[in-house]
Amino acid sequence: MTQISFYILEQGTPETAERFCCRLAEKTRASRQRVYVHVVDDTQAARLDSLMWTFSQNSFVPHRRSDDRPADDRRTPILIGVGTPPDDFDEVLISLGGDVHPFFSRFAQHHEVVAPDRRNEARAAYRFYRDRGYELTTHRISAESD
Repeated sequence: MTQISFYILEQGTPETAERFCCRLAEKTRASRQRVYVHVVDDTQAARLDSLMWTFSQNSFVPHRRSDDRPADDRRTPILIGVGTPPDDFDEVLISLGGDVHPFFSRFAQHHEVVAPDRRNEARAAYRFYRDRGYELTTHRISAESD
């Protein structure tokens, strides 16, 4: 059963959530897991794509946008996308949207990054998962953690 974690950002903007997402993807990638980052729209995908190149001077986060990925690519460890992820991505899902995605249960882990302006959507998603018996973990992230 999918392990679901909510990362509640106590303060900040959508960019704060995107920066946290980059750090979370980097940390997850260090454990050699493939990560699908689900974003709200193409604009957010472009911002996150750019941010993953620049958010840390001390690291490199290998990634691609799903609309830029060749069909035969099996080496990309982190994929950023708006729609349904490719079949070969089923280890870790990081979501910035706050909504329940129809494909979430195929992932071993689901990390929901919740910016202050998306709390209502996240609450509804939390109830959805809880009511279906998923094990939920909540992490409160203070402004100093950014």
